[in-house]
Amino acid sequence: MIYFVTRHAGAIEWMQQQGLSVDKQLIHLDINIIESGDTVIGILPVNLAAEVCAKGAYFFNLSLDIPITMRGKELTANELTQCGARIEPYYVEKR
Repeated sequence: MIYFVTRHAGAIEWMQQQGLSVDKQLIHLDINIIESGDTVIGILPVNLAAEVCAKGAYFFNLSLDIPITMRGKELTANELTQCGARIEPYYVEKR
């Protein structure tokens, strides 16, 4: 399963513009549904990203280069593109 975790309409639209398909879009990740081999895409707290990886799933961060003036604002798909939005693979491990 490929999950996209976001509550932001601009991020959903941006993903669609990229031609990336997901099986399920969630506004909140319940770690209990994640299984080995699943893919989780989004911006997660580091502890949750580590739990995803510990389950044998793949974590891809929706990374942005966002200026401070745009923080806390609902971004459109075009603004995400302007901020260099990209999907980047990470492996996060709790030590």
